[in-house]
Amino acid sequence: MIKLILGLLIAATLSAKVYDGVAVVVENKAITLLDVKKEMQSAHIDAKKATDILIRKKLESFEIKQRNISVTPSEVYDDIQKMAERNQMSVSQFYDAIRESNGLTSEELKAKVKQKLLSQKLYSAIAMSSMSEPSESEIKDYYELHKKEFQHPSAFNVTIYEAKDKNLLQEKVDNPMFYSPQIATNEQVLPYNRISPQLAGLLSKTKVGSFTPVVPNGKGSFMSFYIRSVEEAKDVGVEGMKAQIINAIMGEKREAILSDYFARLRDNADINIIRMPE
Repeated sequence: MIKLILGLLIAATLSAKVYDGVAVVVENKAITLLDVKKEMQSAHIDAKKATDILIRKKLESFEIKQRNISVTPSEVYDDIQKMAERNQMSVSQFYDAIRESNGLTSEELKAKVKQKLLSQKLYSAIAMSSMSEPSESEIKDYYELHKKEFQHPSAFNVTIYEAKDKNLLQEKVDNPMFYSPQIATNEQVLPYNRISPQLAGLLSKTKVGSFTPVVPNGKGSFMSFYIRSVEEAKDVGVEGMKAQIINAIMGEKREAILSDYFARLRDNADINIIRMPE
């Protein structure tokens, strides 16, 4: 009898230890408190939003498995190669740039790209059968409501600062009066339509008279762009932006379909919220 009691106490203790670090259980799969805290820190969000994201990811992984969706190593490499090309880098330079900026190894990057591609295939499987191309009137109405979103500068007048030492360049960004012969400068006019979407986005978010964050240049050094001036935004009209407008409309339709699908999936799933981070 004593052995039986001791056995039950040990089992209860072990069970408590197992659940000590668990925040949520989704269909018998655990999301730990550490998982939630990491998501909160990386996305700068509160515990509830972080938990919702992690639950969604669990549900996605179940759906991917159930639908037998897979991604090959060649698909992963092709996607990485495309990202490198968009940033005007070789694959090895792109790996170096990601490691320098995000601290990710090439294997960690491949894992993230694989998960991204799996999710994209899942989203296509769920949404595409329910989506139709927008009509001409829908395109025009959307453009009128979101006209500012489809305007962009024609060019950026910048001074590019480059250095091998990231900390040295950061000191220049923090203190524009700082001078070092190890920091090279180059004044350029960068037409919006001739630079990568990533660089265009970075420059568009930076105010005139300010520096962009320090980023890898893909050649083993670092760079920051000082925005001297921005040439006027162009309004090219509905026809000139038709492809982008259709993409935006389809993106919104897809997100609505996916949100509804995963909301229903969550309602029917076995989800047990145990505790949240303090």
